[in-house]
Amino acid sequence: MEYIKLMRPKHYIKNFLIFLPLLFSGKLLSLSNILITLGGVICFSLVASSIYIINDIKDREKDRQHKTKCKRPIASGKISVRNALIFMFFLLIIVALLVIVLDFSLLSIGFLGLYFLLNLFYSLGLKDVPLVDIIILVSGFVIRVLFGASLLAITVSNWLYLTVIAISFYLGLGKRRNEIVKNGSKTRKVLKYYTKEFLDKNMYMFLTMTIIFYSLWTTDLSIVSKSNNLLIWTVPLVIIIAMKYSMDIEGESDGDPVEVIVHDKVIMALGLVYVLCLIMILYVL
Repeated sequence: MEYIKLMRPKHYIKNFLIFLPLLFSGKLLSLSNILITLGGVICFSLVASSIYIINDIKDREKDRQHKTKCKRPIASGKISVRNALIFMFFLLIIVALLVIVLDFSLLSIGFLGLYFLLNLFYSLGLKDVPLVDIIILVSGFVIRVLFGASLLAITVSNWLYLTVIAISFYLGLGKRRNEIVKNGSKTRKVLKYYTKEFLDKNMYMFLTMTIIFYSLWTTDLSIVSKSNNLLIWTVPLVIIIAMKYSMDIEGESDGDPVEVIVHDKVIMALGLVYVLCLIMILYVL
């Protein structure tokens, strides 16, 4: 059970971004496409877990001083550093075997490697460099989408690419904002370089850009031809989801995107409605 906690499976929800290119491509009904994408999600999840382990090892002393992070397996002493490292290498061996079995392209392997290296350097010190820390957080979301596209040799729409970048900055800035609001600059060194006002202004700038880019994506000619010009009617739903998420950020949330989504049943329900609308528009109507 402690090893499952060490992997942080709750955060795997972010890896379903890998399915976005498949969903938007109109090729979701192909079983082979679903299986290769699912294999990609598993590989990416295990790589992400290996990074979480490295981060927990490096921050174990600091985590012991935190009221909730002290319960993490390594910080609490339930898993030794040695065993955690062995488990991490075991996960990476599984990833290597899956990559061979599933015959991933060099591009897909490159995205996995890029994600691992960026987040390795993040854990080893770049998380303390202002703006660089947020850029690496953003890159994780973007790499997931590009990785998903590379698995099936799908071209990601420019507007969709910009939408993912914008919303990723919004989520990353929101996380830092609430860390400052809840704990000041004590929990992270990098927080002393930020102010709530700076994060607020930039956060909502990127939210505005997200809505604009998404709206432009729904009116792109290639998308209109696939959706009979119906996708534009999902824009109000996206705006409502964004407003509800912002309400949580302005409330008692700690700002972590996964925690916000998992603990807000309304956002989860609206997200499900949004996905069902996409499937209906792209595959049924």
